[in-house]
Amino acid sequence: MLKPKAIFDKVTDIKISFLMENDIKAVILDVDNTLIDLDKKPIENVEKWLANLQKKNIKICIASNSYKKQEIANITEKLNIPYIYFSIKPLKRGLKKAQKLLDEKVENIAEIGDQLFTDVLGANRMKMFSILTIPISSEKNIIGKIKRKLERIVLKKYNVEK
Repeated sequence: MLKPKAIFDKVTDIKISFLMENDIKAVILDVDNTLIDLDKKPIENVEKWLANLQKKNIKICIASNSYKKQEIANITEKLNIPYIYFSIKPLKRGLKKAQKLLDEKVENIAEIGDQLFTDVLGANRMKMFSILTIPISSEKNIIGKIKRKLERIVLKKYNVEK
């Protein structure tokens, strides 16, 4: 349940051809440490990458565990992307809402994020295509650092490096 189907350094490294080869017609994206760093700066070329997805008719939705609705809205409005805030991944509720917004079968959706215990686990529980990205920023708090250490232990068990 914790093994991602694919791992990329950053979201913009995921090629449209890779998504198409895996029959992905829609993506659900995490925000913090996936699209933006922990200082709220977007990663380089992310807007261009998102625009290219839309040009190829790949649907996009944001699903963030953040409860700060306005913060998520500020990011997604600029990109004209629907969003779910406080999605409580790895629970299915938020991902089901995103799937409904995308109007796609779960097997045609990739969930992309930087956390094993939320993004990957949630995607795998939903039977979506799970894609793990390397966190953009290093965790600043002790809980985040512990979580990242546990993720490395789990990935090593699967012979996967992060």
